[in-house]
Amino acid sequence: MPSNFVLEVDSLCKKFGTFTAVDNISFGVKEGEILGLLGINGAGKTTTIQMLLDLLEPTSGSVRYFGKELSTHREEILEQINFSSTYTNLPWRLTPRESLYYTLFFYDIKDRDRRFKQIIEQFQLQECLNKELAQLSTGQKTRVNLAKAFINYPKVVLLDEPTASLDPETAHEIRKFILNQQKEYNVSVLFTSHNMPEVEEVCDRIVFLNHGKIIAEDTPENLTKSMKYSSISLVMKDGLKRTAEICSLEHLPYTIDNRSITIRVEEHSIASFLSTLSLRQIEYDQISIDKPTLEDYFLEVAKKHEIT
Repeated sequence: MPSNFVLEVDSLCKKFGTFTAVDNISFGVKEGEILGLLGINGAGKTTTIQMLLDLLEPTSGSVRYFGKELSTHREEILEQINFSSTYTNLPWRLTPRESLYYTLFFYDIKDRDRRFKQIIEQFQLQECLNKELAQLSTGQKTRVNLAKAFINYPKVVLLDEPTASLDPETAHEIRKFILNQQKEYNVSVLFTSHNMPEVEEVCDRIVFLNHGKIIAEDTPENLTKSMKYSSISLVMKDGLKRTAEICSLEHLPYTIDNRSITIRVEEHSIASFLSTLSLRQIEYDQISIDKPTLEDYFLEVAKKHEIT
């Protein structure tokens, strides 16, 4: 892989008995890039991340950070990377102050007191600093987890659904922080999420996993461009039944909700379809045309590979 890849995964495979959880995957994360690792539950994301952290030993293949093998340079590499997951439990009896301050001593950080104050301010943890972790809200626990992940000025961070279960405002602030870290410190991020609009906002590239294999890899924009269909939503004034009949004749998928109908149409056929409605004297009060999104692509891939 090119030298600007800070994380390189080569022919990585993990088997549990006769079951193959990760099946010969290869990909890389560039310096300063946010790479989305996507797939439904059971696709192999968690197993992959565990191997990237050296928590699981691969059956075959290799993981390299900064051009060095993780298996032989583990201590050096772990000093420069970190991890956070919404689903990781923290020691309930500790406070955020204790948890974060003790974490500083795992790393070679010159001014630990200064870094402690800085990370508390960045994640707005002042109000809950002396509460037991068991007493914190979901959003507060997530912020503590993320603070631990960025406390050592990491060059690579693995984030497993960092905004899951957060309210929209807090999730927005977390995404903003991640993008700022990328811009200010050139941090590379491996990012998993089931929130497709979030992935489109944050990720530079995406790797899709299905049954442990990579089935797609590209930018969010290019993946959505590969979709043929757009959605036309009409609030009907007259002709709802006739519109449905036209859709059936032309084999166009559609759904009806009261006086509204939503139709999937190939983009190049939109003008022709609307012209047909006009010729049939079908009238509508409102129209909206939505181009394919990453979520549409995800659902299409799921259907194609029979993973829904």
